[in-house]
Amino acid sequence: MKEKIIGFFKDVYKEMNKVTWPTKAELFESTKVVIIVCLVLAGFTYVIDMAISMALKGIF
Repeated sequence: MKEKIIGFFKDVYKEMNKVTWPTKAELFESTKVVIIVCLVLAGFTYVIDMAISMALKGIF
């Protein structure tokens, strides 16, 4: 059992060395994209919610 655990962590270490980590600039750009998309989706959801609310108030 101990050998399997040690083997697992050795494999994890090998795989982590293969990872290409993003540069600081790439990470910053990706973060900006995520924040912008979240804001756009939040705005879209707000507009749709308000439209549905107004429609329902008009019906009832």
